[in-house]
Amino acid sequence: MIDKKTALVTGASSGMGKAIAKRLLADGYRVYVAARQVEKMEELARLGATPLRMDISKEEE
Repeated sequence: MIDKKTALVTGASSGMGKAIAKRLLADGYRVYVAARQVEKMEELARLGATPLRMDISKEEE
């Protein structure tokens, strides 16, 4: 779907990041979720998000 909006949510394993990702998914966005521990984003993956292992505090990642 070319017209589908895409979002990248960092810190998506819990708290506000997770809530934002859920809302974007519910609103029909293609959502990529990033956090240090991919296993903590399993629920979001089941909802349709694409999890990415990423630690934004490390420049090499």
